[in-house]
This record gives sequence, C-alpha cells and structure tokens, in this order.
Amino acid sequence: MNVCVVGCGYVGIVTGACFSEFGLQVTCTDVNRARVDALNSGQIEIYEPGLAQLVQRSVEANRLSFSLDRDQAIQGGLVVFIAVGTPSAEDGSADLGAVEAVAREIGRNLKAYKVVVTKSTVPVGTSAKVRGWIEEELKAAGRTVNFSVVSNPEFLREGSAIADFLRPDRVVVGTEPGDEQALGIMKDLYRPLFLNETPFVFTDLVSSEISKYAANAFLATKISFVNELSILCDEVGGDVQGVARAMGLDRRIGTKFLHAGPGYGGSCFPKDTRAAAHFVRGLGRKFEIVEAAMEVNRRQIDYAVAKILEACDGDAQGKTVAILGLSFKPETDDIREGAALVIIRDLLKAGAEIRAFDPQAMVPASREIPEILLCKDAYHASEGADVLVIVTEWNEFRALELGRVKQLLRRPRLVDLRNIYDPESVRKNGFEYWGIGRR
Repeated sequence: MNVCVVGCGYVGIVTGACFSEFGLQVTCTDVNRARVDALNSGQIEIYEPGLAQLVQRSVEANRLSFSLDRDQAIQGGLVVFIAVGTPSAEDGSADLGAVEAVAREIGRNLKAYKVVVTKSTVPVGTSAKVRGWIEEELKAAGRTVNFSVVSNPEFLREGSAIADFLRPDRVVVGTEPGDEQALGIMKDLYRPLFLNETPFVFTDLVSSEISKYAANAFLATKISFVNELSILCDEVGGDVQGVARAMGLDRRIGTKFLHAGPGYGGSCFPKDTRAAAHFVRGLGRKFEIVEAAMEVNRRQIDYAVAKILEACDGDAQGKTVAILGLSFKPETDDIREGAALVIIRDLLKAGAEIRAFDPQAMVPASREIPEILLCKDAYHASEGADVLVIVTEWNEFRALELGRVKQLLRRPRLVDLRNIYDPESVRKNGFEYWGIGRR
C-alpha cells in the first residue's frame, strides 16, 4: 500500500517513519524546501529519541522518501494523511489554514479513489470541512471522484513518540456512516498493531475529533489539579508528593500526570485546551473545567517565579540565576510554551542575569532569548550564581554532585521546581531549599 503524508513536521515525520517500519511505501511531502532537503540529506531538525535511526533504516530500505512535489506525492498514495500544523489563532481557536490548503490540493489532484485521513489535531467539524473543500475543487475542475474522509488523531508524547506509535495505548479511527471501504483500508494500514492486540476504537468522525481534545484537556486538568494541591500543601505544611502518591494508588485515578511543577507547556496542552475552550464558547456554553485548568496553569508560572524571587531575598536585581532545563519536558528540544522561557523573561525583567544549560534545547532557546548565557553543563551554569533553579527534570539533573555545586554557587540555594530532590538531603549538604508543595 502506498501512503502519502503531507507535512514533515513532528507528527508527519513520526507518522511516515513508523508506517514505513510497518513495511508500507511512504512518501512524506512538505512545502518547506530546507526541511525536505535536510531530510534527504539524513538530517532531522527535531530531537526525538530513536527517530533518526528509524528514518535512516527505512530510507535505506527504500520504503521512505521525502519530496517537494506534493502533487505527485498525493497522486501516488491510496491513503493521504494530512499532518500539518494547526497553531492557535489570536482568539485561541485552531488555525485551519494549512489543513484547508492541503485539502484543496488533494481535491485538485484527485483522479481516483483515495482515503483522506486527518492526523492533525483539529476541532470538531473539520472532517466535514475537509470533504467540502475537496468537493469544491472537484466541482471547479468538472470532475466527479469518489473518496473517503477519515479522522485518525495522533496521541504522541514528545520524547517517546516512536513507542507511542508502534505500541500505542489505543488507536482511534473515525469514519463516515457506512464507509466500509475506508474502514477496511485503515484496518489494513494498522494490521501490525492488530497482531499485537492493540485496542482500537472505531467510531464516527465527530467522536474521533472530540477524543483528541478530550484526552489532552483531561491530562492538562490533572496537572493543574495537582498544582492547586501544591499551593495548598505550601500553605498548610503538607507534602504534595505524598498526597499525589496517595491519590495515584487509587486505580480509578492513576499515578500519571500527578506531578507538581511550574505548569504544563509544549506544543499540545496549551494549544489544545485553548482550542477546546474556544470551540465550546462558540456553542454558547463554557467548558468550565478546562477554563479553570488554563487559569491555574497561568497562575502556576507566577507561583514558580515567586519561589525564585523569594530565594533571591525578594529582589532579583543584580542577581545571577542558574537555570537547568529549557525544554518544556525531558527528551525533547521543544521549547514551545514551556515554563522555562516564561520564567527567564520574568527574571530578566526583574534585573537578573541568566546562566542556563539544557541537554538539547539551548539553540532554540537562545534564538528566542539571546540574553541567556549558555553553559556547557550544570556545573558551568552554577558558577557564581546566587540561586540554582531546576525547571526541567532531565535525568542528568537528578544526581548532581551537591558538594561541587555548593562550591560553585555564590550562595547555596536550590529552587527545585520539579521536586526531584529530597529536601532533607539537600539541606544536609548545606543548601537552602525551595520546592513546589513541599518544605
């Protein structure tokens, strides 16, 4: 089966590489010449563990290719995935401009039956719009061609996207009523996962579209809930980690996403919660839980900054702050809407100087905030700093030589925004310690 993936960004390249790993013939296409040229040269612009090796293996096996010729790529695929970006518009809605452009391009190139699959994260009703855009192009060309529209949302976590695709918790496939042909093709496409007894949810288009936003909004709400608890624990002297563990051992709740910190970020949760809330407001209603989660998340960043300012004796003017972690989470170089950059901007406004280190995200972070002094490792960042702040919980930050760090710092003060250190142990090493929801 020939597959075309339109869009060579994060979702597109992971989707294409993983389907080629299934043995399918995949062509990934993009309008960004520099991106396609880099991929054809074996260079991947994003950091994702295992992705480069997977792409190289599939390219060498002639199962995966990259092309600027979108028309040819679309015409050659029985299944065409739309995997382009849907960024937030100013009002919080999802910008579907790229999705519409691809759908219309598919319509202009549609001369035989195809399954058009929306992989991008899109609001409810987008599949119907995709059908409409394609039909408009067919009508303009005077052609009548049968095609199917399918919703197949991605549930990829940055840092573990390959495993999430090859060994997913579930696969959701939404089809139009009675479209057995499309359903059969999608089952063939995912045949290796059927053999692994992966749970599949076959449903209608609208339910499939809702499922992506529902999942991300719920996870964002869990994060905001535990962050609310962290403030309560700080107020009354509790330990949020103990509270979260007691909650998480209830199998109805589970332990995932119950870790207090400076708030959620990245390419999905902020964008998707805004889009979900905007869509529901457009219906004349209010998605009150999601709106509250968004507000808590905004406040949590301010709470984290307040912790750092407290460690600076209430005034960051002239102080040097060492920041460990610039990506929004470990195992990625993605800085989009992450806590680190917001915190750094606030500290710079307060007059602080910033020394920073991240294993993967220093280049993109320096493009956004050139005032950062980039350091070669955590110890270099600590040199002469008044406060050391852990923002992203990379594994290499979990076992720092505290004695060495203490000698490098101007003052032994640690603000642990991810609660990866035991407060008592840190204090025994001569540090003052600030955590989130723990003393």
